[in-house]
Amino acid sequence: MSLTTRIFFTYFAILGVAIYFFLSVFMSEIKPGVRQSTEDTLIDMSNLLAEIVKDDLVNQRLQSSDFKAQVERFLKRSYRASIDDVDKLSSTLRVYITDEKGIVQFDSADFSLGADYSQWNDVYLTLRGKYGARSSPVMTAPDVKVNPDATVMHVAAAIVDQGEIIGSITVAKANLSLQPFIEMAQQKIQTRGIFLVLVSVFAALLFSFWLTASIRKLTRYADKIAEGVGVKIPKLAEPELRKLAASVDNMRTQLAGKEYVEKYIHALTHELKSPVSAIKGAAEIITDDMPAVDRGRFVGNIRTEVERINVMISKLLELAKIEKCDVLTARDKVNINDLVEQVLISKSILIEHKSIIIKFVNTSVDVVAADQFLLTQAVDNLLQNALDFSATNSVIEINIADKNGLLIEVKDWGAGIPDYALDKVFERFYSLPRADGCAKSSGLGLCFVKQICTLHQGRIDIKNHSEGGVLARLYIPI
Repeated sequence: MSLTTRIFFTYFAILGVAIYFFLSVFMSEIKPGVRQSTEDTLIDMSNLLAEIVKDDLVNQRLQSSDFKAQVERFLKRSYRASIDDVDKLSSTLRVYITDEKGIVQFDSADFSLGADYSQWNDVYLTLRGKYGARSSPVMTAPDVKVNPDATVMHVAAAIVDQGEIIGSITVAKANLSLQPFIEMAQQKIQTRGIFLVLVSVFAALLFSFWLTASIRKLTRYADKIAEGVGVKIPKLAEPELRKLAASVDNMRTQLAGKEYVEKYIHALTHELKSPVSAIKGAAEIITDDMPAVDRGRFVGNIRTEVERINVMISKLLELAKIEKCDVLTARDKVNINDLVEQVLISKSILIEHKSIIIKFVNTSVDVVAADQFLLTQAVDNLLQNALDFSATNSVIEINIADKNGLLIEVKDWGAGIPDYALDKVFERFYSLPRADGCAKSSGLGLCFVKQICTLHQGRIDIKNHSEGGVLARLYIPI
């Protein structure tokens, strides 16, 4: 499992547990909260009614008073109320009044008149000057069926005359009448809870990607190093990761330096064997009494091999110099026409010697931003390869075009590259025999060109074309 995925699940798990407990607590508090709010309203109502019925209780005219008729009309009243899409059509209140002994003197439900309620909690506590309330199963006439789980909230208030408690009045309301509001509140919380979970998932994704962004940069940096691509240390916001990137870069430099030296020593010693053997052989054969012609021929061989060694070492030094660079530090404004003309002038003797026709076409590019010295070296090497493998009296084309960048094509009509060598031409010291039978080159030219392209964030492609010969395409983004 990736680090991003683990961070995502960890963050989401923590957030999910927090949301779950928060919603659980909130949902569990809805029902008590609604009932407490209702109880508060019933307290106000019972105390208001206690003041209204005081005189009727004192004068024992509850059954014949206007209060009874008013309560009956109230209970029969039809409502037209809509509370958050919950329609309220009638009242479910019950009102009963007891005297100071707890005997019911009035009951809006008409089935407990004369009953002894002195032991019911609401009446018992109220008659003793305390707050009386209870929640009990629904009480109805014996022939009426009700939900066995239905309960009724009873809230009582003392009826006081001249400082003495002379009775109690209880207002009762079925808890089932509150259920629609409780369910509606729970549904809203559940809906918003689901929305919160979805937002949390999105936030967890963003959070995990944000946390691992720098790690992904560091991973790409390490991958580029493994591929041997020169790349800068990425800019990282976290000090710890910046230190890790610096350590990786230092390790890369140390390892690359050691490997570089070992590789070049091995390659150089291998390539020097042939010219050194030739020099040694010529030196052993030369004697004082050797004919001047033979002596001159062997001395010429020695000079040729020494020059070969000199060219090889020079090329290696140039290649080593640019391979140690990760990126170009600066670019010049290079006139591409002047650059190609300069290279052609430097090769004019060889061009004339082989009677080669150079066709140079530049369709659109005048000035590019590049390292002038390195770009000159790249074009020089491509042209040198084309000249080396072209037959006498042949043609070489140099085409410059703008393809959202600088495209340089060098096309010859030589023998082409054997299939087995197509994937090896950019390797160090790999060289093919020349068409004219001349000695192989150092095998470093195309490797040099490829490194120059890499420094310019470009690419080099060499292949055989259909007309016979080689097409080299060097591309550098502008």
